[in-house]
Amino acid sequence: MEKVHIVINDTPLEVDSQSTIMAAAEQLGIKIPRLCYHPQLSIEGACRICIVEVDGSKNYLPSCATQVREGMVVATNSPEIRQARRDLLELILDNHPRECQTCERDANCELQNLAYSLGVRERLFEGRRKQHPIESSSASVIRNAEKCILCRRCVRVCAEVQAVHNLSQLFRGFDTVVAPAFSAPMAESVCINCGQCINVCPVAAFLEKNSTEAVWQALADPRKHVVVQIAPSIRAAIGEGFDLEPGADMTGPTITALRRLGFDSVFDTNFGADLTVVEEATELVKRLQSGDRLPLLTSCSSGWIKFLEHFYPDLMPLASSCKSPMSMLSTLLKTYYSRIMGIPAQDIFVVGVMPCTAKKYEAERPELFTEAGLPSTDAVLTTRELVWMIKAYGIDIVHLPSGTFDTPLGFSSGAADIFGATGGVLEAALRTAAEKLTGEPLTELNFTSVRSVEGLREASIEIGGQTLQVAVANGLGNARVILDKVRSREKSYHLVEIMACPGGCIGGGGQPYPTGGRYVLDREVNRLRAAALYRIDEAKTIRKSHENPYIQKLYAEFLGEPGAELAHTLLHTHYIQREPRGI
Repeated sequence: MEKVHIVINDTPLEVDSQSTIMAAAEQLGIKIPRLCYHPQLSIEGACRICIVEVDGSKNYLPSCATQVREGMVVATNSPEIRQARRDLLELILDNHPRECQTCERDANCELQNLAYSLGVRERLFEGRRKQHPIESSSASVIRNAEKCILCRRCVRVCAEVQAVHNLSQLFRGFDTVVAPAFSAPMAESVCINCGQCINVCPVAAFLEKNSTEAVWQALADPRKHVVVQIAPSIRAAIGEGFDLEPGADMTGPTITALRRLGFDSVFDTNFGADLTVVEEATELVKRLQSGDRLPLLTSCSSGWIKFLEHFYPDLMPLASSCKSPMSMLSTLLKTYYSRIMGIPAQDIFVVGVMPCTAKKYEAERPELFTEAGLPSTDAVLTTRELVWMIKAYGIDIVHLPSGTFDTPLGFSSGAADIFGATGGVLEAALRTAAEKLTGEPLTELNFTSVRSVEGLREASIEIGGQTLQVAVANGLGNARVILDKVRSREKSYHLVEIMACPGGCIGGGGQPYPTGGRYVLDREVNRLRAAALYRIDEAKTIRKSHENPYIQKLYAEFLGEPGAELAHTLLHTHYIQREPRGI
């Protein structure tokens, strides 16, 4: 790439000609203040906080959106630039609610941090403030337009990464607001509940719907037997909420913290993941043998399933009918566990701790309720919400001893742990399907060709003389690429794994907000979280779902054969065509 020579703050520098001033400055260790900028999204240049002086002109330019050129002379700081940035920030602040102490983003708000670093200590521009009601129709995502600073990060992530295009700026001038088309409630829009808008929002204009109060009430109710399950991704990310580096395995301390919060039993969503593998592999083998309804599309990601229902309803017959691991385990807690414990299902309160805001929506889907009309999952907490609860109890999770899951629904294979990383569901399914197809023990368990997927990947995998064409996609913009090939019959796959969130569940919309200058969607953060799950898998003696002895016992004593009538009734579901009908 062509190089150009520039000067930044009196320091000569040679940089790529396609670089921005902001990126060039970072090569010198200069971090220019910014607000609307996000490294994984397109350039917006809306906030102007990152302005710099170029060639002595006082017509300041946004460094995030200005490309370098030969001979450019840049000043990133001066008394005048500092004052201009403060003025811009003060204008934003004076149209922002004054409730930092009670805001969920207090101490972890980019606007608040910027005000601190730029020395803004008072509001100078009093005037009429925008006023909007909080929009809380969604099961997952709360929209608070009064806190919106119009950076459009949410609009960009929804369009560019998730390809949903649910959000846009409506109206003009002082009345500008970010909302779904025609100002529709989120529940009536094509929102898939993934929560990536929450992750990239620098303030608290988008938040998950808070379920902590419902859980506190259940824990305080002596009539309720309150049980909790934690998803695989939680153990690899929760430590970040307590200032640990990404990728710390916090399985044991998290279990202990949950017991100290008062949960009666602590189970592992991984058990549900093992069960999903057995059912899904059975389904895959049947389809391979019949040649019918291929490819099999995985169904673990609830955000992805809603995306399918909205935009690709013609492909719904290809989706596995398996419930997600959370819903499978919750169903068993209200049936199998209820029976063996002698506790009426209506007295069991099931809490799922998930990396995903879409799981809140999944818990409310009527087709996932029990036959008695009870929700299988009574409440879903995000990783962030569990962090808040642990802190509220003054629990020092970092120094807690390791606890162990309760049995029988807390034991899992290594295959279940990798569900949290993109490609993990497909790899876990292949470990079981390969043995079902060949009738022989699988010696090499690591299908590395479907790991570390950045966006999407296609692969050919040899099993017992048969070549399986597989694909993995994370982030729904990438999923569209695969699904369009399936729809047009450009490519014939046998098995396709799709995860709604970038990186898979480890990058879910309910994971801890990054610290230390990192951004959500940071590929290195997701890599470290995934690596923790693969280490857990490698350390386990049992690494195939169908070899989990408690899964075998469950089928022998309760479900019968995989795919049999009771198993299908309890562990499988159906999908619903929604608007819009295709694209």
